[in-house]
Amino acid sequence: MTEEDQTAKVEPEIAEVEDIKVLKQSLAEEKKKAEDYLANWQRAQADFINYKRRSEQEKEEVSKFANSLLMLNLLPILDDLERALASIPPKLAKLSWVDGVRLIERKLWASLEAQGLSQIKAQGEPFDPKLHEAAMHSKGKEGIVIEELQKGYKLHDRVIRPAMVVVGNGEEKEETKEE
Repeated sequence: MTEEDQTAKVEPEIAEVEDIKVLKQSLAEEKKKAEDYLANWQRAQADFINYKRRSEQEKEEVSKFANSLLMLNLLPILDDLERALASIPPKLAKLSWVDGVRLIERKLWASLEAQGLSQIKAQGEPFDPKLHEAAMHSKGKEGIVIEELQKGYKLHDRVIRPAMVVVGNGEEKEETKEE
């Protein structure tokens, strides 16, 4: 073989080797792109799942607390009804219309409780600013609610009206001595 024939034979082999290197490099680049696309798709899918979950939670919360304004407006009426029933003279307490009003109060309470309303316990409890609103201090055990001025209420787990309370200031009540 002549030198020219050998050179002609080697040149295509070199070209093939270079083509293989270019193809391998192109393949590696395309694999990297494919991996990036897959990672981006997976992130987008995870973001969508999270969005869907948050959206469902928000819908649930909106439906849970949609009636909170209505209930908040009914609470003063309920307070007035309780005060009215508490102030009925003993002579009138046995009348049938009074029993009817008490029944109406119980039905109203049952309806509100069925919607998730609950009363906040205050009397004798440690003062909690998340649940109670201190109206004043008075003699009594420090940090303990000694009197409830206005009832507080929760709707499910959210306070819609804190209890207005009198909190003990640490001074002991004066006990009257009988002789």
